[in-house]
Amino acid sequence: MSDAVTIADIYKLFERTEAQFAEFQKEADRRSAEADRRREEANRTMEELKKQVQETTKAVNSLTTPLCLFIEEMVEPAVVGLFQEWGIDVTQTMSRLKSKRSGAAMEIDIVAVNGSELVAVECKSRLSRDDVDDFVSRLQRFKVAFPQFREFRVYGAVAGIEIDQGIDVYAYRRGLFVIKQSGETVKIINDAQFQPLGFA
Repeated sequence: MSDAVTIADIYKLFERTEAQFAEFQKEADRRSAEADRRREEANRTMEELKKQVQETTKAVNSLTTPLCLFIEEMVEPAVVGLFQEWGIDVTQTMSRLKSKRSGAAMEIDIVAVNGSELVAVECKSRLSRDDVDDFVSRLQRFKVAFPQFREFRVYGAVAGIEIDQGIDVYAYRRGLFVIKQSGETVKIINDAQFQPLGFA
């Protein structure tokens, strides 16, 4: 009799264990499904964020380009007179001068030129230190990019609607003319002691 009871107890214990295992498996499956759902939701959220970043970047770029064009349109009509006042007797301007030469590909927004001197002008809606450094680097390769100006004295100028704090002084110290908006036109803000750097 005691043997029969023991076997029955074992069967009950087995049934309870089997039921607990089934419950455990059910909970594991539920958690796995929840984890999958959360991963899918996170992936959807990430894709939405990427899309928003792309749309924002596109919107910023579409806004920045017209602003750059706007300042170029303000600067170009004024540059001849501005630099003649500085004794640089430029007489004509060119816009968007481009070079595709290997190792010296570049674009210059505005070039004011005469028979022996030239001023390259970089126009930015907001002028930063990086913009100044990049422009100086291009000016150092200017005659490689544009060998037709090899014999010219080359100067540089930066123009901006907004100029980050201290960047006007930084550009000045790097030998560049600094052009700022002044009412409906523009002006060179360098003082009389300024000595422009000539780029060889």
